[in-house]
Amino acid sequence: MICCEKCFRDSEIKGIIRSLNNMGHCEVCNGKDVYIYDTESNNNLVDSFNELLGIYTPVTSLPKGFPREKLSLLKDVLYDKWNIFNIDSEKIYTLMKNICNEKYEESPELFDYPIGILEISDENYLKSNSILKTHEWEDFVDEIKTKNRFHTKYINTDILGKLCSYIERPLSKGKRLYRARISEESGFPSDKMGAPPPGKASAGRVNPLGINYLYLADDRVTTLNEVRAGAYDYVTIGEFILKEDITLIDFTLLEQISPFTGGALQLAINMEHLKKISNEIAKPLRRSDGPLDYLPTQYIADFIKSIKYEDGKSYEGIKYKSTLYQEGYNIAVFDESLFDCVEVCVYDVKGIEYRYNSVGDR
Repeated sequence: MICCEKCFRDSEIKGIIRSLNNMGHCEVCNGKDVYIYDTESNNNLVDSFNELLGIYTPVTSLPKGFPREKLSLLKDVLYDKWNIFNIDSEKIYTLMKNICNEKYEESPELFDYPIGILEISDENYLKSNSILKTHEWEDFVDEIKTKNRFHTKYINTDILGKLCSYIERPLSKGKRLYRARISEESGFPSDKMGAPPPGKASAGRVNPLGINYLYLADDRVTTLNEVRAGAYDYVTIGEFILKEDITLIDFTLLEQISPFTGGALQLAINMEHLKKISNEIAKPLRRSDGPLDYLPTQYIADFIKSIKYEDGKSYEGIKYKSTLYQEGYNIAVFDESLFDCVEVCVYDVKGIEYRYNSVGDR
């Protein structure tokens, strides 16, 4: 079977296929004049996929009582959990049988029956390799809000720090980002567009009460959505420029982490935890929120701020998706002095568009 680089999203796999330097027609996605991989004559992907398959056990060999919600078919695991492929799950099934044909002959149940990760039922393994040890996110939330705020033992910080290194990314000097404030028609001057003064900052998803972080967005549209201006409000938007190169933890990259760069088992155990953390940080503030609601993500952010990653350097902020504008992202910067506000502009909001989902009848 002939597939091509366009059949895959994973950067490691795409790189292997390109390195073969074979051009042709893809039988899987029908791409023409693309870099191809022939499963009959090439074996460059076999070891990578066999190693990944090695972390899974077919349901027929899992212990009784293994949680059913942790079981999935291989084609769905590879499509939904790992984001490896750019084709549908049925094509994934056929392609995997061809790439790993010897593995399929040895263990067809790995391809045809539900599979799971044996280690998720091993408490000793989880205590050493899971961000939340043997707990769920909701357990951590309850612990930090109602029982043990500053010295919780629910988080495995060594593992969290290691996994954060997978999504560290540079932000280059000169990068332009934006911040909005609802204002009068006269607007705010540039020296009023930064973070609140020390001790005056209200609690947020990333910053604790009284500690000022600078929240910025990738463009003006994103920051207009984030500030949640109403119709006929005036909004001042400041344009900020980064004064030096910095390094961030970028939660928008979770879908791009490749299982083929090593540590696939540990990553598989923790990916849902990482996505939960990312979603909680990105969750918009609600009027009904209380200060306790922000404690879990503040704890995570404060730990990230404390990490020393290279020559004693620290991460300077956290990047996360905007849930109010799907095409945008936000950055919480720990030190506002890294940016200068170079321009301000006042906007008159002429209208807004509501997007909503039903949460059930009452």
